[in-house]
Amino acid sequence: MLIAPSLLSCDFSIFKDEIIRADKAGADLMHLDIMDGHFVPNLTFGAPVIKKLRPHTDKPFDVHLMISEPHRYIGDFAAAGADIISFHTESDSDIDATLRLIEEHGVRPALAVKPGTDPAVVLPYLDRLYMVLVMTVEPGFGGQSFMPDMMEKVRYLKSEIAARGLSTLVEVDGGICNDTIAVAAEAGVDICVAGTAVFGPPDAKEAIDRLKELCQKN
Repeated sequence: MLIAPSLLSCDFSIFKDEIIRADKAGADLMHLDIMDGHFVPNLTFGAPVIKKLRPHTDKPFDVHLMISEPHRYIGDFAAAGADIISFHTESDSDIDATLRLIEEHGVRPALAVKPGTDPAVVLPYLDRLYMVLVMTVEPGFGGQSFMPDMMEKVRYLKSEIAARGLSTLVEVDGGICNDTIAVAAEAGVDICVAGTAVFGPPDAKEAIDRLKELCQKN
């Protein structure tokens, strides 16, 4: 199990220091939530901030676009240092064309699905995806409660991936903590995004170690 701390939960007044802290604590990826106040009811940051953060860690930048018309910004986020770009199937960008843009910029493509979305929507693109992101809360804000019924989507996707002989990863985002990560691990999740569970405790390394330990008990 890989742990991707959600920078949405860090102290933005010391953003650089927080990303360094997560790196030293053993983060496998850095999860960066991009919100535009339109696709979701919140506003975070954009490509210029990611560009400034990029020199402070070698860990992959897992950039989650919760924005309208993501195709318009793929080049900006690729140039800023994104290693993975996920966008929502529910957005108003053409999925095939947007995936092609991500691929053309040399970034690993991913698709994200909200809790109410049928995961079958990603199946036509599965062989092109580095990852599928299953939201385990409604996107837009951190600190929400984990939706355990989303693990059925994870199992469905893992079964399809295995049947096709693919190496596509499944990531979950929302409500991951010490009490819920074992459920995700049991369902076969490859990457867990964790926000307050990592940045809330005073010792981020201890927090990440504990999350990984709880996964291994399954």
